Amino acid sequence: MSDTAAAKAGFRTQLMALTSALAGRPLDQGLDAWLNAEHGPGSASFAALKDACIDGVEQGWLCEREGGGLRYGRIFKPADDLQGYSVDVVDMANVAGPHHVHPLGEIDLILPIDSGARFDGRPQGWLVCPPGSAHRPTVTGGRALVLYLLPQGRIEFTQ
Repeated sequence: MSDTAAAKAGFRTQLMALTSALAGRPLDQGLDAWLNAEHGPGSASFAALKDACIDGVEQGWLCEREGGGLRYGRIFKPADDLQGYSVDVVDMANVAGPHHVHPLGEIDLILPIDSGARFDGRPQGWLVCPPGSAHRPTVTGGRALVLYLLPQGRIEFTQ
């Protein structure tokens, strides 16, 4: 197994552990609070996911596409072992991404690279967007990586 394949497999294993804990939970403020308490900054799971994302970007197997001032990529399509979630990672620095709707919701892990970076006004940690919500994802104050979990991979970009 190549180093890249091994890194991707290890990343998937980390995400499988996390998404198994999300199974059956509604995407709401309660989940936002739970994720930040159990898997937020200062936790081993947060540190491991941040390290994996930084390493993946540096090694080129995460965020392999570029456009509109963003580096991005879907690393895993929705799958049973990920509880039906797809996994995307976006590298953003002082930029607003394209407006979109989350038909089934969205779970974001905010990983600032620059200490002052904020995603939609939030510092490092988790942000849960409920079903039907929409936004223009925006990073201010520097650079951040954002890991997106999308139920069934559903996202609808608007004009």
